[in-house]
Amino acid sequence: MKAQAFIASRLRFKGRLAVVAIAVSFFVMIISLAISAGFRSEIRRGISEMSGDIRLSGSEEPIDARPSYIDKLEGLPSVRSIIPVIWKPGIVKGPDDISGVLVKGVPMPDSCSLQARIPSRLAAKLQLSVGDDFTAWFIEDKVRARRFAVSGIYESVIDSDETLTVLVPLADMQRLCGWEDSQAGALEVLLKNPDAADAAAFEMSVLSYGNHGPEEDILNAATARARYPQLFDWLDLIDVNVLAIILLMIVVAGFNMISGLLILLFRNISTIGMLKSLGMGNRAIAGVFLRVAARIVAVGMFIGNGAALLFCLLQGTTHLIKLNPANYFVSFVPVSVNPATVLLVDALAFGAIMLLMLIPTLFISRVDPAQTVRVK
Repeated sequence: MKAQAFIASRLRFKGRLAVVAIAVSFFVMIISLAISAGFRSEIRRGISEMSGDIRLSGSEEPIDARPSYIDKLEGLPSVRSIIPVIWKPGIVKGPDDISGVLVKGVPMPDSCSLQARIPSRLAAKLQLSVGDDFTAWFIEDKVRARRFAVSGIYESVIDSDETLTVLVPLADMQRLCGWEDSQAGALEVLLKNPDAADAAAFEMSVLSYGNHGPEEDILNAATARARYPQLFDWLDLIDVNVLAIILLMIVVAGFNMISGLLILLFRNISTIGMLKSLGMGNRAIAGVFLRVAARIVAVGMFIGNGAALLFCLLQGTTHLIKLNPANYFVSFVPVSVNPATVLLVDALAFGAIMLLMLIPTLFISRVDPAQTVRVK
């Protein structure tokens, strides 16, 4: 093994093109992973902020804001918080324009009565700023109107005209609907681990079924995925595309290295013959050239990873690359780097490329020392 390492260290292969190809392949793989994870993280966070990880609703509205078994629901290990909410579609009128919105009543202090927080997209569309007044129209069985003052403008993660959500005090929405203070339209649950939403929803449904009072409605637990299947199906499609990109980049990098290693073998054919004449076997000689190939792959991997992480840092802090939220649900390219995933992909890609390197080393067994040692 020491002899193989020594000979490999003496072989110099100026394969700049191979290094560049490896670096580009690893750059694309890491960027694809980061963007896929970023989309999943941002959209999940946006859905959680907008409507919770799980929504508990009855067969009809209103429901009890604090059912008799609320302590059991809040005591579940997976639950972070439960709040009562009221959702109503509405039309908001600004000075010169109108827009369809979703008005969400959430618990707020009494001092916030008839005040609203609006998304920045709506503020820009209707030319509203903090302190301005606007009228919200609610059209159901009859038309009702409320005048709100803009108390704040927030940035919505899921930024599109279909998801414009105006946040107002729950008490104002209860009065609008003619409900009591103890009533709400639904309960929204935030989880400590959103990935466990399916199990938590099942547990909550069982709790509601087994503990509801005689006059209480059985609450149905719906996860974010069940309420927004198109978003999660789109994320799943991105994951499939990322897997295809990773496989493609491994193949591209592998075949670039195959051509590079073949060039190295042809240039050192006399060295191969000499090593064979000295008694070194085919496997040992292959190990020499595989060490050289591994060095090239490692250098390219290091450069590609470094460039990808630098890009992720820049994009994550500046949101340099923008997107159309009407098509992509978010207004910028989100990135999220998971070191464990990066290391796993690096290891798998490195191993796959080195396995492909076994193909050109088969050439070594065809080298005849009697002919090649004379080659200069």
